[in-house]
This record gives sequence, C-alpha cells and structure tokens, in this order.
Amino acid sequence: MDQGARGPKRVVVLGATSGMGRALARRMAARGDRLHVLGIGDDELARSVADLEIRAGVRSGSIGWSRCDLEKPETFAGALEEAERKLGGLDVVVVTAAMFAAQADLESDPKLTQRLLTIDFTNTVLFCEEAKRRLLARGGGTLCVFSSVAGERGRKPVALYGAAKAGLTRYLEAMDHKHHAEGLRVVTVKPGFVKTGMTAGLKPPPFAGEPEDVAARVMRAIDRGTPEVYAPVAWGPIMGVIRRLPRFVMRRVGF
Repeated sequence: MDQGARGPKRVVVLGATSGMGRALARRMAARGDRLHVLGIGDDELARSVADLEIRAGVRSGSIGWSRCDLEKPETFAGALEEAERKLGGLDVVVVTAAMFAAQADLESDPKLTQRLLTIDFTNTVLFCEEAKRRLLARGGGTLCVFSSVAGERGRKPVALYGAAKAGLTRYLEAMDHKHHAEGLRVVTVKPGFVKTGMTAGLKPPPFAGEPEDVAARVMRAIDRGTPEVYAPVAWGPIMGVIRRLPRFVMRRVGF
C-alpha cells in the first residue's frame, strides 16, 4: 500500500544540513510534512531550519532542531525525545549523516579508520536502535537509513568504508525481517556516486547522480515502504553485475 496517501508525516532527519539529506528534507517540507532536524553546529542547523520553513510556507519557529552528534551516542536519546515531543509523535526517522575518507588516508591513519568505522557502523546502529524503539512503541513507522553500494561487495578502493556500510546494510535487513510484522518499515538507501560535499574532489563516473534526483527517488521509497532503493537507479543493475563477478576478476580490476 502507498503510505504517501495517509497525509503529512512527522519526520526526523539526521543529516539535513547538507547533500542528499538537505535535498530530501526540502522536498518533504515543500509537500507539507512536519520536520524536526538533528545535527551538529547551531548555525548550520538554524540556517537549514530557516530554509525549510520558507519552502514549507510556515512561520518562523514551526520547524524544530536539536543537537545530535553521531560521535556522541549520549546525545541520541535526548535529541529523539525532544523531536518526538515537539512533533507530537514520530512517523519517519531518516538517517543520512555519515563520514567518508579515501582508502589511502584510512590505511595511513588508524585513528581516522577507527573514527570512520565507529561513526558509519557502530554509532549509526546505536542511533537506529534508539529510533526503532520509539517507532515500535507507537505501533510502527518508517526507518530510512542511507548505506552505500560500497557495501555490496569487497572492493579495493573502498575496503574500509565499504566494510562499515556492508555491516550497516546487513543490520538494516535484519531489522526489516525482525520487525516488519510489528509495523516497522525499514528503507535501506544504497547511493552510488552522488555529487555532494562528501565526494568533492573525486572524479565522477558517467552515471554520477545529483542530490535532488536521489531525494525524489528516496521520498517515493519512504511513501511506499520499499525496503531497498538504489540511487541513482543505474546502480542497481551495475551492482547486480559486480556481485556476480568471480573473485579472480575482482582481484585484477580496480573497481
């Protein structure tokens, strides 16, 4: 069933101040969803909220924000509690915040590697667990989390980042299996290369995506409860091929 027909949603977005998260929050605000944004940096959050209020056509102060830092799990419960209180409930929790670093930099800096693995896997899972408990307590809802095509197969250029995203993808799949009958809809977004601040300085492939196009695709997936979405769409068949390549081929190619 298309859940978009049920009217405006009460939405929390972690990562709405930039890139794909900002594009998605803008679309949701423009169509009338009620938003509460989470993140770090008071100035960035305030600017994002002001932008969203203009797009939604609502008065100043209508959209709330709370500090929530993926490096500080102690901030998760309080931020979600404040969001739930101000919205009067929760229908959708979106997680787009993450960290990226090049493989060479990670291999040369163990502390950077520990930070990335902690943010992109351990702490993201802990945030999702807190959000999941709150959604289930209200009879269900949608948990939409951005993973990556980097987690689909062990690949040389993204060995460590891909490992974190592979773990996150499997966790989200398990949550869908475990809680679907209780009303929880888990949407795992698997972006390929998208032109955002995270990929600035990297050479884009011919099928690189734009944040707005990804946001439109993800919003449809949230409305429909689609459990898995590749964005841009071309990455679905591309990764279908990559998953089937024999190991001796993967050892030779640089992809």
